[in-house]
Amino acid sequence: MGSDQPEDFWLFGYGSLIWKPPPHFDRRIPGYIKGYVRRFWQASEDHRGTPDAPGRVATLIQRSFWETLDDPQRQTEEDYVWGVAYHIIPSKVKEVKEYLDIREINGYSIQYTPFHPADTRLSDLHCLVYIGMPDNPQFLGALQPQEIAETINVSIGPSGENREYLLHLEKALEDLSVDSYDEHITDLARRVRALAPPSRSSQPPVASDALRKVSSTEEQEEIEKEV
Repeated sequence: MGSDQPEDFWLFGYGSLIWKPPPHFDRRIPGYIKGYVRRFWQASEDHRGTPDAPGRVATLIQRSFWETLDDPQRQTEEDYVWGVAYHIIPSKVKEVKEYLDIREINGYSIQYTPFHPADTRLSDLHCLVYIGMPDNPQFLGALQPQEIAETINVSIGPSGENREYLLHLEKALEDLSVDSYDEHITDLARRVRALAPPSRSSQPPVASDALRKVSSTEEQEEIEKEV
C-alpha cells in the first residue's frame, strides 16, 4: 500500500475492548486468534486499581512461553483466544492509535497477529493487539486463581470496580459465539461471585455492558471517566 493510500487498520480486542469498543469503528467482527492464552496476570494501576492497590486485568501470553510456566490452571484448552476485531475508519486511524496508546499504556506492547472470523465466509484479517509482555513491570507471572479472585473482588480504580470488569468480560464472551467459552474467565467469575462484595462508602457507577458506539476519542474518554 502506498503512503498516499488510507490505512486499512484492524484492532483485536480480547478484554474490555469487547464491550467498550474504540471510537471511529465501522465494522465489528467476532472471532479468534491462535497461539495465545488469556490470563488475569496483569496488574492494573490506572483503570481497575491504583498504584497502591493494583487490580488484575486480562493479558495475552504466547502459548509457547505459557507452557514453560507453572500455571495451576493448566487445562487442555484449545489453541485460540476469542474476541472481536474492529475496523477503524481510515481517516481516523492516527487519532485512534494515539487514543489506544494512552488507554493501553500501563504495561502493554503492540503486536500483530492473524485473526480468524467466526463467520467462515469472511477472510482472515491482520490485527493489531495490545499484549502485556512478560518483561513489562505489570506482568505478574502465574498466579493462583483464588488469589486473583480475592484481589479482583476488592480492587477499584478510575474505570470502576475490578469485579465488574471480570463479570462484563465473561458475559461479553458468552455473547460472541457458542464456541467462545473461556475456562479461566468462567472459573474466576465463579470464584468472585462466591465472595461477598466489599462494602464501600461511595459506590462508583457500574459500567454498562451494552455496546456503545461513539464518534470521537473525546467522547470515548468521557464515557471511561463516567465508568
